[in-house]
Amino acid sequence: MKQKKTMLIMVIVLAVLFALYGGLKAWNSHSEKQKKAKEENKKMFLLFHGSDWCYWCIKLDEEVLSKKEFLDWAKNNLILVSLDFPNNIKQEENLKTQNQILAQLFKIEGYPTVIITDASGKEIFRTGYQEGGVEKYIAHLEKALK
Repeated sequence: MKQKKTMLIMVIVLAVLFALYGGLKAWNSHSEKQKKAKEENKKMFLLFHGSDWCYWCIKLDEEVLSKKEFLDWAKNNLILVSLDFPNNIKQEENLKTQNQILAQLFKIEGYPTVIITDASGKEIFRTGYQEGGVEKYIAHLEKALK
């Protein structure tokens, strides 16, 4: 029952993201996002996660990443990139390969891992799930970005 409820919540969250920001594809292409980060002089928010199996990833999404407050703040401050490692969601091979290469490059050891980089791809800050909701998470990121 809990899995069905979690899946329903995830479907709703994905629907909201698609409606607000043109879908997760808008989060996915690292090279396109890096180009945009350079053009807009913004930092990149790399989210390494397992969207359909990782408990803490799902909590981070439910409590922070799917919230309008975070999405509005991020739109003004970051370029979002989702690097998903799902168990039951089909991905294109080029997306899988991109995600695996970046996970090796950044030495990802667990999920969720959030890495903030400059526009050139140099790591500035690394974090993951933080308890406390969207306001606390934004404050956590803002402190790291100063």
